Amino acid sequence: MGVSLWTSLEPASATVDPGSSTTVRLRVRNTGDIVDEYHFEPVGALAPWTTVEPRSLRLYPGTTGTVELTFAPPRTPDATAGPNPYAVRISPTEHPDAVTVPEGNLTITPFTEVRAELVPPTVKGRFRGRPRFAVDNLGNTKVTASLSGSDTGDKLSYDLQPGNVQIEPGRAAFVKATLRPKQIIWFGSKQEQPYALTVRRSGTEPMEVDGTYVQRGFLPGWLATTLGLLLALSIAFLMIWLTYKPQVKSAALEKPEKAGAVAEPKPSAPIKSPPPKPDDKADEKPEKSGGGDEEEKGGGGGGGGGEDKPEKEKKPRKVTAATAVRKLAEREEGRHICYRVYVEDGGWQKPECDGAEAGSVGEGKAVKALNVAVSRTDGVTGASAFVIDGWRKGDEWEKADDERNMYLGSTDGDVNPMQGYTMQVFDGSVCHDAYVKDKQWMGQSCTEPGKWTYGGSPMELNLQLEAVRFTV
Repeated sequence: MGVSLWTSLEPASATVDPGSSTTVRLRVRNTGDIVDEYHFEPVGALAPWTTVEPRSLRLYPGTTGTVELTFAPPRTPDATAGPNPYAVRISPTEHPDAVTVPEGNLTITPFTEVRAELVPPTVKGRFRGRPRFAVDNLGNTKVTASLSGSDTGDKLSYDLQPGNVQIEPGRAAFVKATLRPKQIIWFGSKQEQPYALTVRRSGTEPMEVDGTYVQRGFLPGWLATTLGLLLALSIAFLMIWLTYKPQVKSAALEKPEKAGAVAEPKPSAPIKSPPPKPDDKADEKPEKSGGGDEEEKGGGGGGGGGEDKPEKEKKPRKVTAATAVRKLAEREEGRHICYRVYVEDGGWQKPECDGAEAGSVGEGKAVKALNVAVSRTDGVTGASAFVIDGWRKGDEWEKADDERNMYLGSTDGDVNPMQGYTMQVFDGSVCHDAYVKDKQWMGQSCTEPGKWTYGGSPMELNLQLEAVRFTV
């Protein structure tokens, strides 16, 4: 006895919107010579969203039956936009080995849904606030958007890292925002400044998320009142003193002299010369040159001369990138990177972290050296490129473990400034942006995980590096 089965999908290709449904008919004909019962089961990626009615058909030889396939993809990122193949497995009862699997195509239309949130919505600070801005892509297509900030009265400046995002379906982008007031409140109570961060996408209305920045006064209001009262009392006391200053007269002038009396001469007191003033420069010592910036080194024993010299005061220990990243890692979870720059004719600047600007933007001051430290990335490595010299012969890649200092470039006055650098972390990726003379910021770039990337001046331009920003 022969076994044969004929199938047809009507239509073979269909289209559906996420959140709605569509139906396709599957026609089945028993072309064999025995009565058989057929069972239907959806298979493939669309099977969870597919229903078959009825689930089985009993057909006599030469007869045709119809089942309906209903597709209902949800309005979630899992419903991938575009053509999606599907299939139905047909299993005959009498001949279970003679399975047939007709296939069709279902096109799911794209939709976009974006949600944004400020965490926390209210931040406090005297000189800056640092909220995090989360942007979620709840649609089934990639989202590209730019980010910006605004407020009434233009009282705040905004630094968003990154300023542009590309978000895959079902993913979220986390943006580090830094708010800085344009005017500092020296005295007085705190002030609340509403602001909004905006997500802009091509062809859609901008999405604004409202937040509040609470700016605190540098000094409390009661201190300002106290200082004002003290100043007023001081001025009043000075005015009274000047107005009612007592007149002191010598009693010898008021005593009348006898007529004809001649005053006896009095021996004059010997004139004493004032004691010589101490020489202010006698105790000064020339400042010791050289030495690293990790910690000021103490001087050794001095030579003889018969005089006891005052002990030189120990200089305070300087804060390096490793010092800053250790403190940041203790306060916040996740990966961190801290860095500082050695500016020509300016020395080492204070460390900055996680996307903040380090250097001298627009002042024409070249970067001679970089000090970088990371946490929770299994270390960092990099190399230096110098103006005109390029990659100097003999230079090797510098490497440092987590929470340890890595130095690129040179503080030696005879070595040219840096024009660029290479950077790599071993767990995750590093993003960087460089400010180059006459070219401004070159644009943010990120490495692939475990790979290095170059940042700074294009090699053919050979321009000096003036500022950097890093994130991990």
